[in-house]
Amino acid sequence: MGRIIAVANQKGGVGKTTTSINLSACLAEKGKKVLLIDADPQGNTTSGLGLDKSELNSTIYQLIIGQKKLEEVIIPNVFENLSLIPANINLSGAEIELIGIDNKEYLLKTEIDKVRDDYDFIIIDCPPSLNVLTVNSMTTADTVLVPIQCEYYALEGLSQLIHTISLVQDRLNPSLQIEGVVFTMYDARTNLSLQVVENVKDYLNQNIYKTIIPRNVRLAESPSHGLPINIYDSKSAGAEAYRNLADEVIEKEFY
Repeated sequence: MGRIIAVANQKGGVGKTTTSINLSACLAEKGKKVLLIDADPQGNTTSGLGLDKSELNSTIYQLIIGQKKLEEVIIPNVFENLSLIPANINLSGAEIELIGIDNKEYLLKTEIDKVRDDYDFIIIDCPPSLNVLTVNSMTTADTVLVPIQCEYYALEGLSQLIHTISLVQDRLNPSLQIEGVVFTMYDARTNLSLQVVENVKDYLNQNIYKTIIPRNVRLAESPSHGLPINIYDSKSAGAEAYRNLADEVIEKEFY
């Protein structure tokens, strides 16, 4: 049965989409069958994989409002072993359209449960806010992976996210767990990055991945070329880091 991981942080700009894309691509590179779900109306995961989001008529939005079937919205093998459910700005209207719908927190789960056995991993890129899309992602997921940027305000919003996760556990998805925290945009030249890592370790009683994602120019460039880092620059520090993270995630598979 496929493992479903929601990549979430209510604070924007922490490397959430970068992590969703590149972790998925590195898992796929290692021979795992991966479905990546873009649940963010900005659609950055979709464009980061080289698709023109404005041209798409079959997206996660059409799926959750019941206009399209699951098989119509999955784009198979965008890269080898990596399929995508895309998103675009239409998704921003979902919140309003779903008012009054029964079990609206489980719309995504109902669909994804149909195909979870077809994949080794299903990764969901959540929006950087707490809304019906984030809640749908968390009711669908087994675990939540939290990217944290190595900067002064890293802990801001983290307690809120943990509170959100515990609310979802209490009311909607009792088996949801925190997969772990991954540090992103680490700059070895600054004491601040090191300090942030230490602060979060002290503050969090959570699994923290050994892999730390560096601040890396090639990593920042790759989405504009529509390629994950392991394809855009296979030998870069960013590609190496996400391969290591993929190894750690795979090792946790049976825990």
